Amino acid sequence: MTALAAERLAYRQSRARRSTAIALLSTVVFAAVLLIATTSSPGWPRVRDSFLNWRVGWESLPAILDGLWLNLRVLVVCQILILIIGLGLAAVRTLRGPVWFPLRALATGYVDLFRGLPLIICLYLVGFGLPGLRLAGIPNNPVLLGGLALVLVYSAYVAEVFRAGIQSVHPSQLSAASSLGLNYRQTMRLVVLPQAARRVTPALLNDFVALQKDCGLISVLGAVDAVRAAQIQVATSYNFTPYVVAGLLFVALAVPSARLADWATRRAATRQGAL
Repeated sequence: MTALAAERLAYRQSRARRSTAIALLSTVVFAAVLLIATTSSPGWPRVRDSFLNWRVGWESLPAILDGLWLNLRVLVVCQILILIIGLGLAAVRTLRGPVWFPLRALATGYVDLFRGLPLIICLYLVGFGLPGLRLAGIPNNPVLLGGLALVLVYSAYVAEVFRAGIQSVHPSQLSAASSLGLNYRQTMRLVVLPQAARRVTPALLNDFVALQKDCGLISVLGAVDAVRAAQIQVATSYNFTPYVVAGLLFVALAVPSARLADWATRRAATRQGAL
């Protein structure tokens, strides 16, 4: 390494250390100002006792963890179903030719309906409407009905993510696959879908982070998940700390998923720039 290169490296390292020190100092100052402003407010003692009672939080933790385990199981099953249904809808919407128009129209109507329908309304319609039909085979389990509503809504979003990935593949690759003798199914399986899956991974991860939070909404149907367990603890202790505990647990689950989504986004951008 030449003297000039060593000097440049030392300069970059000093700038990096200076930037890190400034960022750390500004963060500490901001946190200190926020803490002082909060704790010096007139209503802080009452808020602390109502929302940050560590004894109540610790006593409610086992019940909330049991409910969170239900949320995790619902999340895993819904993710698998959403991926399958979303990919199927995207494939149908990209079919070409007039013979496939009825299927394309149905898929488009499905996506438009459930993307525009608020999730909470879908939960009410599915959770209370389907059992009200009194048809044979329709379950009354709020967990199953809540999971069905989540799958219906999020499949519409994931379908559009997959469709964008499929349409991002250049038409020349489809022509090349056709010239090699591949039919439409083989082209989608071997050429289009592998590329589309890599390109839409960051967007899919972001959708699943949102799904992770929305799994807590199944409590409106009576399922005893983390949110409902916290509500039961609040009703027995007359203290809101269990809600804070449940919220912190959801955040603890969301942070690794969010960082994974950020990493996938950076990796996709790096690979795109290298091409």
